[in-house]
Amino acid sequence: MNRAIGRVATAVVVLLLLLVAQLTYLQVVDAKKLADDPRNSRTYLKDFTRPRGEIISADGKILARSVPSKDEYGRQRVYPFGELFAQTVGYQSVVVGSTGVEKEYTAVLSGRDRSRLRLRDLGDLLLGKQQTGNVVLSLRTDVQLVAKAALGNQKGSVVVMDPKTGALIAMYSNPSFDPTPLAGHDPKLVQAYWRSLNPASPDTTLLPRAYRERYPPGSTFKIATTEAALDTGTATPTTPYPSVRSIKPPQAGRAIQNFGGDSCGGTLEESFVHSCNTTFAQVGLDLGEKFPPRLSGFGIYEAPPLDLSPGAAVSSGPVPGTFNDNKPSFALAGIGQGDVATTPLQMALVASAVANGGTVMRPHVAAEIRDDEGRKLSSITPKAWKVAMPPATAATIRDFMVQVVARGTGTAGQIAGVAVAGKTGTAQSCETCAPHAWFVAFAPAENPQYAVAVFVERGGNMGSEATGGHVAAPIAAAVLKFLLGK
Repeated sequence: MNRAIGRVATAVVVLLLLLVAQLTYLQVVDAKKLADDPRNSRTYLKDFTRPRGEIISADGKILARSVPSKDEYGRQRVYPFGELFAQTVGYQSVVVGSTGVEKEYTAVLSGRDRSRLRLRDLGDLLLGKQQTGNVVLSLRTDVQLVAKAALGNQKGSVVVMDPKTGALIAMYSNPSFDPTPLAGHDPKLVQAYWRSLNPASPDTTLLPRAYRERYPPGSTFKIATTEAALDTGTATPTTPYPSVRSIKPPQAGRAIQNFGGDSCGGTLEESFVHSCNTTFAQVGLDLGEKFPPRLSGFGIYEAPPLDLSPGAAVSSGPVPGTFNDNKPSFALAGIGQGDVATTPLQMALVASAVANGGTVMRPHVAAEIRDDEGRKLSSITPKAWKVAMPPATAATIRDFMVQVVARGTGTAGQIAGVAVAGKTGTAQSCETCAPHAWFVAFAPAENPQYAVAVFVERGGNMGSEATGGHVAAPIAAAVLKFLLGK
């Protein structure tokens, strides 16, 4: 009898020890994993009831903050600049979820990221005061406003970045939306506003066109084509190309024409300056399977490691291994058409690669992490992402781009007293659509401080008469003039 009782007692003790061990593991070892699990509804709801830090622009403007609310949550987010930063700052919504900086840096803002936030002093701990963090962005309100004004009522995007660090200075898309109503706590009101934004439509204002939507880049892509030609030995700056109106690639059903049906050609440099399609279609054919690996150096075929949620879309190029069966796609890729589709952010990275001597930096919107008393805890360290080309090639293409603005298709991008390096693009997206207008640039050319990509959908106010030089280049010039104090 005593032996049986002893066995039961031993079993109970073992079970209790196992239970204690399991609880200890869950509460100590596995606590962070469980807390960060997106399926953990308690953590999700806790983020709406606990204090939350601010999101601040590089010029000190509060872009997101929490205000008291007379409901079960006690506080809700508001966005003082409305639609100006909606597609980067994002929103925190108990009804439709979170996006942008709000989602990417939620652990910092809510005070749950112990690796970035210092422990408080003993007094605050004893009082049970909850710690939060503030995220300071590299985005500037003043530049964002200039980009918005320059773009006007036209659909499109403006991306401005520091090519040496990857810091994004502005990233604005039109149309946009006011995120504050989405942060409301009345499900009916939030859902009604959500439906008004047409979330399922390709034209929804919710879409961050600057980094989540892809478009044919047209002749701005000739920067990448030129790099591939130079660094594979396919061409030199002085390689001659015939002056013709069109070129019909092997296997093609129709010819590729120059803009307006004009005849052009000459050296690779002259063809670049005057954006000659026939030359660069031939270069695409001459490159063949050597083309895709060079595009990978710019980050084509990969998603740029942007610190936003959801992240940047993957840009595409000609499909590796398909040249023998689909030569026309490589010819079209040479002029930024066909299988090529890029985000405005990606084209800003292409321009930045030239400006930065061939190295593509990791793009980022956050600059600093601060505690809720304004003390800087950490900074975002610039990191290289890709090496697109040797410095000598970057210098050659930079000189080509300077000539584009000085005497070629990009003269509307000129700034008095400043050498601007740029490339225009006019891209067809369908047979009956007005063309997209593009312009990428950096300045000053000899010591680049800013790189910019401008995209205007369907030609903007000029419609079918639009070109990148007439529509997008003046927008880039306006932004660069402001940044350079001109």
